[in-house]
Amino acid sequence: MSAISPRTTSLYPRHVAAGAKLGDFAGWQMPLDYGSPRGEHLAVRGSVGLFDVSHMGQIEVAGREARSLLAWALTNDVAAIGPGQGQYTLMLTDEGGVIDDLIVYALLDRYLLVVNAANRDVCWARICEGAEGRDVEVAERSDEIAMLALQGPDWAKALEPLAGSPAPLGLEYFEITEDMIAQVPALVARTGYTGEPGVEIMCPWELAPRIWDALMRGSTSVTPAGLVARDTLRTEMGYPLYGNELGRDRGPIAAGLKWACDAAGLAFAGAESVRRDLEHPPSERLVAFAFDEPGIPRPGQSVLVSDVLAGTVTSGTLSPSLECGIGMAYVRSDLAMPDTAIVVDVRGRLRRGHIARRPLVARSPRTD
Repeated sequence: MSAISPRTTSLYPRHVAAGAKLGDFAGWQMPLDYGSPRGEHLAVRGSVGLFDVSHMGQIEVAGREARSLLAWALTNDVAAIGPGQGQYTLMLTDEGGVIDDLIVYALLDRYLLVVNAANRDVCWARICEGAEGRDVEVAERSDEIAMLALQGPDWAKALEPLAGSPAPLGLEYFEITEDMIAQVPALVARTGYTGEPGVEIMCPWELAPRIWDALMRGSTSVTPAGLVARDTLRTEMGYPLYGNELGRDRGPIAAGLKWACDAAGLAFAGAESVRRDLEHPPSERLVAFAFDEPGIPRPGQSVLVSDVLAGTVTSGTLSPSLECGIGMAYVRSDLAMPDTAIVVDVRGRLRRGHIARRPLVARSPRTD
């Protein structure tokens, strides 16, 4: 039997025309870079970049018991958000392992969940499981909705000429609104995965090229950016990636995500495990680190403290902003303090570094 070919987004012809280096990601043929991952990274930090993230999944939940379903399925307190607001949250197994980290948006008549590409099917199955016996309607919209991420300090300058109203330009962090973008109906959310101000634009699948073209032709210079830059940007911010920092083998407390759990209610699926971890903290903790000498860390490499094995690298890269090796790792909780000196075994060569506070770079969309 032949292997299943990777899927493509509606923007695939644009990526090919732009000379993108394409690669498989979660079963999708996606742009890794357009010739200069470092240049794309720095464009997002310094001006504005545009990502195709249409491989992400979208699930809608509506009905009288929609909030009840999400209170069971998601760790954060969904009752804390109202129409026009979003929330970072997690979906756990009954045993407390992470199924996915995602964003839930409250719209006027429904909730919208944006889930990771690799977890579309398992998140859908989990929502359907919780929907049984509840007065809710759930819908899988992943193949109908395209998604673009416009990220960087100049995002509003690039978007303003295309917006149907001033509403998207006035959004606060984690707010969402409906508007016309380049005469295409869209949801515009003040969210992102880069640590820079910006928006994520969700629109009908087949109309995404119209928005992409309008942004690329605008008077503000917009740089197309691929998944390599997206990864270095999120690593500089210390944002976890499912499959690296998050998975079914660990809970949210070890990952430093207590703030994304409704610790007061603890009524969600998997809450008992979270309660245990709150009472008896896990033996390891997720930290960020930076090298003090040349070298590039990679996932799976050992972290040592005072010649003792202390943990394992989960993400590692060369930071274009800091011009040094950086990463994240799970290390023993008693050794996880900031400024602790570490050594990482980089293919047999020991590289000195230190545990650092997250984010590793100063900018954050909370303060733009």
